[in-house]
Amino acid sequence: MAKSLLTVSKLEKLDVDYDGTGDVLYISFGPPIAGSDSRVLDNDVVVRFKGERIVGITIPSFREEAETSLG
Repeated sequence: MAKSLLTVSKLEKLDVDYDGTGDVLYISFGPPIAGSDSRVLDNDVVVRFKGERIVGITIPSFREEAETSLG
């Protein structure tokens, strides 16, 4: 199994919000803030950064993907 390149340390607050209309899951590490940069992964998940710190993850088509994965 591949080793994860991303880790979360010293988590102050975890904020999770689901937009049912757009089927998007938003996860923020700490208070929700706008990132200064982002990276789209191969699976269309967006990782948001503020400097070197990961501040959030956006997962599009969350329900669709979950239902497909869970069968």
